[in-house]
Amino acid sequence: MSIWKTKLTVKLLNEKGKGTLNEALGIEFMEIGDNYIKARMPVDSRTIQPAGRLHGGASVALAETLGSTASFMCLDVEKERPVGMEINANHLRAIKSGYVYGMALPVHVGRKTHVWEIKITNEEGKLITISRITMAVIQTGEM
Repeated sequence: MSIWKTKLTVKLLNEKGKGTLNEALGIEFMEIGDNYIKARMPVDSRTIQPAGRLHGGASVALAETLGSTASFMCLDVEKERPVGMEINANHLRAIKSGYVYGMALPVHVGRKTHVWEIKITNEEGKLITISRITMAVIQTGEM
């Protein structure tokens, strides 16, 4: 049973990302399941630090993109919207090239807050970063 109230497609999410940070970092949505969302991001000149490894900020941007999108899809967006409250990340392994893959899974989807865990892995499935984001749910009139 799906947790999504707002049905979006991978194609639509990728189209909405044009002209945004998603496009600048090469973030591409890959899959939407009943309770998860997946995306990938290249490890290249757009996302590495001067030392040639994936920048932690790029990993956090991928995590926030996934968690925010997942929260958005859990809401009736005519009445409410998610806004970020807090995000953290533990960077566990360095990566110099290829792609990283993020998957957001719900920890808590309540009326006022959502919490998502985002695991970012390399192409071999090894954990690169683990992140958790907390989203506040606000009424559209509060924006």
